[in-house]
Amino acid sequence: MSSKSKKMRMNWEVPASKMSHQTFNPIRNIVDTMKLTPNPDKEMIALSIGDPTVFNNLPIPEHINKCVVDKIHGQKHNGYNPSIGYEDSRAAVAKYSSTPGKELTAKDVVLTGGCSMALDLCICVLANPGQNILVPMPGFSIYKTLAESHGIQVKHYNLRPEKNWEVDLDHLESLIDDKTATILINNPSNPCGSVFSRNHLLSNDVPILSCSGLTKRFLVPGWRLGWIVINDRHDTFTEVRAGLVRLSQRLLGPNSIVQAALPEILSATPEHFFDETVQYVEENARNFYNRISKVPGLRPVEPQGAMYMMIGIDIDCFPGIKDDVDFTERMVKEQSVFCLPAQCFQFPNFFRVVLTIPKAKVSTACERIEEFCKKHYCPSKATNGSTGSDKLTNGSGSH
Repeated sequence: MSSKSKKMRMNWEVPASKMSHQTFNPIRNIVDTMKLTPNPDKEMIALSIGDPTVFNNLPIPEHINKCVVDKIHGQKHNGYNPSIGYEDSRAAVAKYSSTPGKELTAKDVVLTGGCSMALDLCICVLANPGQNILVPMPGFSIYKTLAESHGIQVKHYNLRPEKNWEVDLDHLESLIDDKTATILINNPSNPCGSVFSRNHLLSNDVPILSCSGLTKRFLVPGWRLGWIVINDRHDTFTEVRAGLVRLSQRLLGPNSIVQAALPEILSATPEHFFDETVQYVEENARNFYNRISKVPGLRPVEPQGAMYMMIGIDIDCFPGIKDDVDFTERMVKEQSVFCLPAQCFQFPNFFRVVLTIPKAKVSTACERIEEFCKKHYCPSKATNGSTGSDKLTNGSGSH
């Protein structure tokens, strides 16, 4: 090879796509830059990871495993599947998702590789680059990551912690303009753990694409099986249906084995599994809430569903601690307890805890959080005697 050729090769530079430059995950950006050095004398307790399998304390029923194993041994689902999923699997989701007077069929369902893919397809089919979508604040960062990667603007509408995280409807309405393509509603909420009342939800007249999956309810996030349910009121989604099919063909459908097992998973998983899981999370939520409510400088909002709780920080009462990122960083360093700062959800001076951890760790984590706050809490240093989080009320409700 000539020296000229070598020089040309050394000068090669392949640019990344515009889409890759527009893709940004706020959680990773914040967490990856935090200084997380645990106290070596205390075992680390991670209250930050929204994965119910982390501690291996919530086993799934053997029935669910058997459904998948049987499909593997049957060797009938090793090939490519329809991009929107097997028809009998989609029919099973339709039956599972139907409500009295609102019967769904297989044509109303698109299977996806997890709920994140479902969200991506919905955003892409409803909005064009240059348009905007409305998403909750606080809200999970994936909405912003997905939308902005496609050149779609994100506008955040406020949730009200003093009203158990209900939507500020006046603020939401003020954000709507002629470029607004859709409104994203997250219920139950990540990160808030809230559940909207029937009266607070949108009208039954509005056409809705609903995203869900096996992840949290069935405790198998790694199986990556989600779906879109098309609630097509007034037959307004004719083009959207066709668009979802086309978009699904980019990735050729989710895992064939798991979706083949889906009808049996949805129809025959024993009800006591769900009851026991909800009871477990509810007990943890109650213990967290009761303990943290007594900690000076913290204002928990009682959760009503999901597997999360948000806790407000009276940040002016903690001199030398500048914000929720600094607060959670220091708590790792001093107490080896890692909570996710709510700046990850565009909501500073709160933090999120996950409620699926072992019960013994709940007690230990609460003790350490209390010890940390008692050490740093100094109400006399607070500006004007209070902060916005003082206005939180103690929510009510259960999972």
